[in-house]
Amino acid sequence: MVTIGMNYDVLEGKSDVFERAFQSVIEAMSGIDGHEASFLYADVNKARSYLIVSEWNDVNAFQAFIASEQFARVTNWGQEQVLAGPPRHQVYGA
Repeated sequence: MVTIGMNYDVLEGKSDVFERAFQSVIEAMSGIDGHEASFLYADVNKARSYLIVSEWNDVNAFQAFIASEQFARVTNWGQEQVLAGPPRHQVYGA
């Protein structure tokens, strides 16, 4: 099991859009090999800053997901419409 942290800063006025998109992505991820669970957390000290914590069977499953066309589409849409900067990923444990 590996836990991945994905940090996102969202443009002003786009928090609701980001949160709704997260729900849609979670539904789509339910069938992805290696994905166990994901959770969205909002930073109480920094407005529009979020952390998605995802649990995967192993780091290779996560890397396959972020290399996928599905992830690229969501990331490209987010960078153009919602995100204030690129996402930052962190592996917490393997």
